[in-house]
Amino acid sequence: MSKEASFSGKKWVFIGFGSITKATIGLLVRAHTFDLSSVVVIAPQIEQHQPFVELGVSFIDVALTPENLGHVLRDVVQRGDFIVNLSVNVSSADLIRFAHAQGALYLDTCIEPWEGMYNEPTLTTSQRSNYALRDQLLALGDELGPGPTAVVTHGANPGLVSHFVKAALLQLAAKLGVAVPEAEGRLAWGELAMALNVKVIHIAERDTQRSSRIKSDDEFVNTWSVDGFVSEAGQPAELGWGSHEKTWPPFARHHPFGSNNAIYLERPGASVPVKTWTPNGGPCTGLLITHNEAISLPDFLTVKDGSVLLYRPTVHYAYHPCDDALLSVHEYVGRGWKLQDSKRILNDEIAPGGVDALGVLLMGHALNAYWYGSILSIDEARQIAPFNTATSLQVAAGVYSGILWAIENPDRGIVEPEQMDHRRVLEIALPFLGSLEGIQTDWTPLDTINALFHKPEGELCPWQFEHFTAV
Repeated sequence: MSKEASFSGKKWVFIGFGSITKATIGLLVRAHTFDLSSVVVIAPQIEQHQPFVELGVSFIDVALTPENLGHVLRDVVQRGDFIVNLSVNVSSADLIRFAHAQGALYLDTCIEPWEGMYNEPTLTTSQRSNYALRDQLLALGDELGPGPTAVVTHGANPGLVSHFVKAALLQLAAKLGVAVPEAEGRLAWGELAMALNVKVIHIAERDTQRSSRIKSDDEFVNTWSVDGFVSEAGQPAELGWGSHEKTWPPFARHHPFGSNNAIYLERPGASVPVKTWTPNGGPCTGLLITHNEAISLPDFLTVKDGSVLLYRPTVHYAYHPCDDALLSVHEYVGRGWKLQDSKRILNDEIAPGGVDALGVLLMGHALNAYWYGSILSIDEARQIAPFNTATSLQVAAGVYSGILWAIENPDRGIVEPEQMDHRRVLEIALPFLGSLEGIQTDWTPLDTINALFHKPEGELCPWQFEHFTAV
């Protein structure tokens, strides 16, 4: 930690005690520079916490609600402390408002509403979307103005992947000899992406970790939060909508408010397969799971001339979870979206050799497609920090790097990943990411169609969204 990032005498207040809280505390253990007696965890139904108690962590067993949030937190959080929100069903907006008033720093990995919002019948699909949650948080930032830094949506994805995009754009510019433009003394990322002709960006992830214990019927298995994954999987698929797109997807809808940089499908993300590519296995079919970076990244990269749209890439998450999790999703959908009775988060029973490859796949430019990201094995993760898998360590690396960046930049108000210094964040996260690589591939989503139907190469433009969702 740099001299500017001193946090002596302050408390870390973690909201939630799932796999990512445990993984992040594992990084604090590894760092040897933090007093773990300053860590407080607030969560309901706390279990399997004895190893953390022995490290000095204290626990408050309570579920935060709209009624008790202020009362509970005022007894714990003082000016200068850090609230790390890794929960589900606890409002990010209300926590940020509290942190701002209390003079505390804040970070979360996704924008969460209070429980029940995703199924509230009085709200439209658009009003229940990640697009709407982000729009509300941007309005909150304008309302609160300057104050303690609140880093929103900063895990692995959303979070680190936004920094991966910047690093990949700079690598492509160097490889292709494209000048890096500046605007008002800062790098103009949208103009760079437009100059490179990047048409599509996938957050392309494939998890090949596997359990030594076979999944049972009526069991949901995952390498990270079951509740978090189920919540995302059941939400409508969302994606940033590119300026190069020529056809409108079935069941697609515009939002009637906000920046109009993204659309949603009237289909849950777990039911929308998309073709993508990752280095651990090559071509694969992922799920179009809604994520905040699918909205914030295209907004950040949009180029306009006045009100005229000149450029925007199509951006979305394409997720191939571990085989047990994928089977769990199929079973969940087949049960009529009724969650299994048993949940299991993989950790100690993960067999050696599995890898989580999490990166960004930039497509349409002169090198065809370029994947940049973290390739991390379960074996490496276990050596790096306790309480971690490959998946949880990538997320914890985003949390940890975001925390340190906020401590070094304590008065920035509400901040999205795209507004942060990607070089500094990746510098902090690098020791936890395994191999950070950039890999070129000639793959396109038309490879399957051309092979099956013997179509000549070049007959179709490969980078239309319809080709990623077709056979």
